[in-house]
Amino acid sequence: MVVGAFPMAKLLYLGIRQVSKPLANRIKEGARRSEFFKTYICLPPAQLYHWAEMRAKMSLMGFDAEAVKPLNEEAAAELGAELLGEATIFLAAGTCLVLEYWRQKRQQRRKKRERQVAWGAMRDDVDHLALELEALTTQMRAMPQLSALEELQAQIQEISKPFPLALKLLQEANTSASW
Repeated sequence: MVVGAFPMAKLLYLGIRQVSKPLANRIKEGARRSEFFKTYICLPPAQLYHWAEMRAKMSLMGFDAEAVKPLNEEAAAELGAELLGEATIFLAAGTCLVLEYWRQKRQQRRKKRERQVAWGAMRDDVDHLALELEALTTQMRAMPQLSALEELQAQIQEISKPFPLALKLLQEANTSASW
């Protein structure tokens, strides 16, 4: 299931990225034109990113990372616009992934409910068949056993061998009484 969904997720991600690029470019252009946007939205994240990046690089190279010079306003505005554009693309892709995850979970829950319903129906059928079997077993036990009847008939015939005339009279009495 995951292997089949992977190319679709990748394709969806690329599609969202392609659609998000014009939006990111628009945000960049807005950052370049609007002083408010540049000052309050683009510059603070860009300066923070620059500070963290330079501090990490300096400490890795063994230099003193205490004093990091801030970027000039134009470079910070450009970096902030880039960061904002990438954040927009990342947010769109992350939203798509979360939505796909929720869709998969919902589909799994639906399939699980269907299996439970089918299992319950089979269980009900088995219970119904067990009750029918029990009723048939009870009926069968209530019926006289065929071998017991055959035994009785054999005993009657053995007893009646010395008395064939009495047996004949008994059979005639039974046939005349049955009508």
